[in-house]
Amino acid sequence: MTRLLFVCLGNICRSPTAEAVFRGRAKAAGHQVLVSSAGTMDWHVGKHPDPRAIAAAAKRGYQMSRLQAQVVQVSDFSEFDYILAMDRQNLADLEQIYPGTGTRPRLFLDYATHTGQFEVPDPYYGGEDGFSEVLDLIEAASDGLLSTFD
Repeated sequence: MTRLLFVCLGNICRSPTAEAVFRGRAKAAGHQVLVSSAGTMDWHVGKHPDPRAIAAAAKRGYQMSRLQAQVVQVSDFSEFDYILAMDRQNLADLEQIYPGTGTRPRLFLDYATHTGQFEVPDPYYGGEDGFSEVLDLIEAASDGLLSTFD
């Protein structure tokens, strides 16, 4: 079973969205995966995802209302096969705590070849359209990553 950890800043918008989307798309493709998400900061630990992220995901059939924010742990580098950062700052933060062994983090959008973007933008301070854009990017990257599983 492939184990994936999606990482953003606070674990209430982008990374829980990626967790829900990837879990759904992997299941539909017949892949057994263990998927989780975390933040590089502990501001929202124990809280559910942003209601706007939950609503946007639900419109596309993804369930994420039961997820709860958590923070990245050093042990994650040995427990997950993929550690996928939403943006370059998240990646830099992960590199700072990388213990030197285990899974090296990388940018999630490295798997989305046709988007023309390298980062999933943080929709927290934007409007509803930002959450839709995040979903588009995450779906594209999820499909790209899943294509490597075959």
